[in-house]
Amino acid sequence: MSYPGRRAPTSEPDWLTLGQAAKFLGVAQSTIRKWSDHGRVPAFYTPGGHRRYRRRDLELFLARSGPGGSTAGPVVLVVDDDSRIRSLVRLSLEQEGYTVVEAGGANEALAAMEESPPQLVLLDVVMPGVDGWQMLQRLQERYGSVPVVMFSGQVDAGDEAAERGASAFVGKPFDPQQLIDRAKELLPA
Repeated sequence: MSYPGRRAPTSEPDWLTLGQAAKFLGVAQSTIRKWSDHGRVPAFYTPGGHRRYRRRDLELFLARSGPGGSTAGPVVLVVDDDSRIRSLVRLSLEQEGYTVVEAGGANEALAAMEESPPQLVLLDVVMPGVDGWQMLQRLQERYGSVPVVMFSGQVDAGDEAAERGASAFVGKPFDPQQLIDRAKELLPA
């Protein structure tokens, strides 16, 4: 029996939490929070003050921001095993209009690239397991022309980054503005 105005239950919820909506759009929670604060993505607030996003609104947002749209900025992948550095870089770049995807290591980065190919990669040299140099080689083999900015606390890594084909190098500790400037040189927002 069917009731007017009611939908049949589906496995996909109509309303998504902030985390679910961020995952649906493939962005950080802070990004979708900022977009909803600026009216780019409609949000409903529960009596407790939590944001909820209607799946249909997110689908429309994706359609508008796809080819020919202008809602989302260029995609930058930040690869570093230090979550604090990733967060700092993500927040700095998002304020400049970039869409940022984070990865804590090489395998996570390669998986993220399969889902959402970035137009720029910011890559730490020193990481456990697969280091930045090995990751750079894998990126070059799989994706060829994606610009890569290497960053490290190793002073001599700048020369090696250039020799290995990285587009730029930034030494740690760095002022986030240095990384933003390098990103803007390689990929304007």
